[in-house]
Amino acid sequence: MNGAELIKAVKQLAQDKGITEDEIFEYIEAGLSAAYKKNYGKGNVKSIVDRKTGDYKVVAYKVVVDEINMDEDEDAQVLLEELDDSENYKVGDVIEEEVTPKDFGRVATSTCKQVFIQKVREAERESIMNEFEGKEGELLIGTLSREDKQNYYVDLGRAHGILPKTEIIPGENLVMGSPIKVYVTKIQLGQKGGPIILLSRSHYGFVKRLLENEIPELNEGIVILYSIAREAGSRSKIAVYSENEKVDAVGACIGEKGVRINSISNELNGEKIDVVEYNKDLKEFIKNALSPAKEVEVYILDPKENKALAVADGDNLSLAIGKKGQNVKLASRLTKCKIDVKTHSQVQEEGINIYKYYEA
Repeated sequence: MNGAELIKAVKQLAQDKGITEDEIFEYIEAGLSAAYKKNYGKGNVKSIVDRKTGDYKVVAYKVVVDEINMDEDEDAQVLLEELDDSENYKVGDVIEEEVTPKDFGRVATSTCKQVFIQKVREAERESIMNEFEGKEGELLIGTLSREDKQNYYVDLGRAHGILPKTEIIPGENLVMGSPIKVYVTKIQLGQKGGPIILLSRSHYGFVKRLLENEIPELNEGIVILYSIAREAGSRSKIAVYSENEKVDAVGACIGEKGVRINSISNELNGEKIDVVEYNKDLKEFIKNALSPAKEVEVYILDPKENKALAVADGDNLSLAIGKKGQNVKLASRLTKCKIDVKTHSQVQEEGINIYKYYEA
């Protein structure tokens, strides 16, 4: 490979691997130096590659000293007093001499290649790690590339992410080769130096990022997302509000004719999404969170322990509780309050004096 070909190869490699051209030249120089030392047994050398022409040379060097340091390479040191023209030098100067062998290109190829490949791999792993280390908690779009018994593997460009089958949305059918949106739950350094990128589609953070992508008011801070509670594949509840009284936070999230929330629901394989308004008054917030139930009375039993009682009858009772208790569970998680749902008759039978909680 002549100099022009080397320059062209370096530029292409830098583009493909995301490494700077200077780094690649440094790896080539390290490889040439290693090859020289291996074949000619001299340690006080350095290799130099011309960044414009691609030509290279090996240079032996000695540092001018007033006393030999036995803890360092003796061959790389020369006493000032031993120099014939010592008046032209001072301690600390470096004397260089080109020592490139005539057949060095052939001799160096094998050793240089090994060192170069190792260095490039290390740099590429570091570059990929740097690219992805700030992506934790973010939404990425990749391509489903393969699967095994436990995981799906998602092509994210310069790296592959791991999507455990326990982290997909229950009931969804993933097709190899298709694009997929994923939430990054964790990034850690693997044993070989590259990143291990763990992904999820069932994490509540996945819903949060989808909302931010679909609803500009969230990114602009006009609408604020207070909390999310999710049972992946079934139902999510989100609580939103706005500090601007003129803004309908719930309406902004739902969109005209439900277009915004339906788009997110479709991405979640039909998962239902309840959008409720956050209220600083915990009783009002709990009422909102228990929707679609209406005409629900809420009493704060213990504000320190965050315990509340919701009282409803008829259809509103079943709606407040939800199928297998799902609605009240999600409402509890959304409000961070333990909610017990009872009928008026149950309250009377159990002798609960709800009147003392009116002002709570």
